[in-house]
Amino acid sequence: MNSDIPKNGLLRLSKVLQLIPVGKSTWWAGVKSGRFPKPVKLGPRTTCWYWQDIQPLIEKPPPGS
Repeated sequence: MNSDIPKNGLLRLSKVLQLIPVGKSTWWAGVKSGRFPKPVKLGPRTTCWYWQDIQPLIEKPPPGS
């Protein structure tokens, strides 16, 4: 795992996609369907995900990803 990935806190989409090997549109479709965790809006153009929501996807990816 990259050393610049925090072990807690928030991750931007670019970091999430480094950890979960899917495309951006696939990720957003998964968020919409509930397959991937919902984001946290920090501002009108800033979206993040909690590390603790992403970590289980790294350890055990959902089927078909």
